[in-house]
Amino acid sequence: MNLKKLKLLFANNECSRIYIKKLSPNDNSKNQVYFGGSFGILNILPISEIKTEEAGDWNKERFKASIKFSWISEDGNIYPAPNSQLILYPKYPEVRFSGFLTRCENPPSELMTQRLADRLLFFSVAKNGTVLGFVTAPNSELAQEFSTIETDSEHGVFKVLELPQVANNKEKLLNELLRIYQLGWIKSKRLDGHGNLLPCEAPNCGGYTLEAELGITPNGYSEPDYLGWEIKQFGVTNFNKLNSAIITLMTPEPTDGIYKTEGAEAFIRKYGYIDKTGRENRMNFGGVHKTGIRHQLTNLEMQLIGFDIESGKIRNTNGRIALLDINENEAASWSFSSMLLHWNRKHNQACYVPSLSETENERKYKYGNNIILGTGTDFQLFLSQMAFGNIYYDPGIKMENISTKPKIKKRSQFRIKVQNLPSLYKTSEIVDITS
Repeated sequence: MNLKKLKLLFANNECSRIYIKKLSPNDNSKNQVYFGGSFGILNILPISEIKTEEAGDWNKERFKASIKFSWISEDGNIYPAPNSQLILYPKYPEVRFSGFLTRCENPPSELMTQRLADRLLFFSVAKNGTVLGFVTAPNSELAQEFSTIETDSEHGVFKVLELPQVANNKEKLLNELLRIYQLGWIKSKRLDGHGNLLPCEAPNCGGYTLEAELGITPNGYSEPDYLGWEIKQFGVTNFNKLNSAIITLMTPEPTDGIYKTEGAEAFIRKYGYIDKTGRENRMNFGGVHKTGIRHQLTNLEMQLIGFDIESGKIRNTNGRIALLDINENEAASWSFSSMLLHWNRKHNQACYVPSLSETENERKYKYGNNIILGTGTDFQLFLSQMAFGNIYYDPGIKMENISTKPKIKKRSQFRIKVQNLPSLYKTSEIVDITS
């Protein structure tokens, strides 16, 4: 095996980049393989599920994340390792990789069971979401060749090699956004799941119109939208005044609380209020809910249960973002595990695009030239910004026909002002695509 052949094996499986870690003696099947001192690895590895293991002891608290991992052989055959998982320890924090040999038909047991320094672990993510791995001995031709080259970048404890076909994804994205900027006003539209172009008349069509121009079809999974980038449009009144604009980061439905156990209708009737503009037969649940502040209309207070503000760490894996009433009943809550699953993977590389809207005669949008790019995030950064009040819950939930046949619109929004975005990312920049 040499580097050229290995790159080809990964490229043939539609991988975009290769991550390489020099293994220490402790990196083996018994002690698990150390994947880094933050949850940042979740930014690059697709995980299907996160389970909590509440121990009551912070030293033993952990999450377990399922991962679809396979070993790839020198001849290109793929051997699934179905017990593979990531173990996340919030106290340190750190992430370890385990179960990668169990029940695998042809695992590299000789290399991954011994305490041998300087083995090299290569892995890459295929287009179908499978993580492919290859390991080599320190004295192999591949290891010696790798020691002589410069890698493209680093991600935590991993060196990164870009495969040629995707090396310029950032440049491709910015060129596309420049093209869209130069179009000026664009008639409101959207793509359906089959790629068919449809009109769009809803107030939130700015995002759909941009996605349609980029050829992004709606998806129900937590993967980045375009060439590895999550695309977020946000409305402004002036392209020269972005800082005060508000961005909706994500819209996850609650995973527990009265909202979940008794249903949205019971939740609205208990905590909602009659429409303030006088629209008959309608109840709303809305308003900015910040951590530690009781909302005047809903009488609910947002709390971060199981998160330590001082250290910025999760202390309880069964923790959650919760709306509590005056009797400490949990009106609605979002488990850390569900939010973690969504946030890291989808927002590791995020692109925020401002837009103006026009609704007179016909709905249309114009997109700005100053694009905000954020790279490298961690869910614990998200929670810290919630604790500071910079991220807040701002739902747009309504129930019409309340006295007859109720019709409910659900929209749970977590939002942030543009000026606070840099706090969510390791690197943040504003790019003028015209210069």
